[in-house]
Amino acid sequence: MSRKGKKEIIIGDKTTVTQTAGIVTVKGPLGELSRSVRPEIEMVIEGNIIKLTPKYSNLETRSLWGTYASHIQNMIQGVTTPYVKKLIVEGVGFRSEVKGITITFTLGFSHTITLDIPQGLTVTAEKNLVTISGSDKELVGEFTSKIRSLKKPEPYKGTGIRYEGEVIRRKQGKKSV
Repeated sequence: MSRKGKKEIIIGDKTTVTQTAGIVTVKGPLGELSRSVRPEIEMVIEGNIIKLTPKYSNLETRSLWGTYASHIQNMIQGVTTPYVKKLIVEGVGFRSEVKGITITFTLGFSHTITLDIPQGLTVTAEKNLVTISGSDKELVGEFTSKIRSLKKPEPYKGTGIRYEGEVIRRKQGKKSV
């Protein structure tokens, strides 16, 4: 039995949830999110409460039960309060700059790296801090991870791109005699 799936999901005041033809749509003050739900999971909306139940009792359906409950809960939370992730760009000459719908990084390579900002995300860059916010938790995490993978933090000098609050264990360099 799924602990997440058994719990009822409460819908907020300014949020509406609808289900049509296997697609769940959540509308709120910050926008609209939708996701398809497989037919093995039954979803019942009663007033401001959502209940999920599996139609079959096999391993795959039981795992989907908790996953969909988590996704729907994240969608409801995302349309009321945005998800925010922050990255710290650390290193001599390392810079980030937002221009329209693109973000440009100078990370010590012979060229600059330019990424397109996905629709639905807001990205700001001040000095060495890049802030990514949006209503879709999955999209915010995926784009943040993509930026971090451009130059992962290295343990000797501590340069690179890291999450705010992430601890990088520093290593001691070569010892001289």
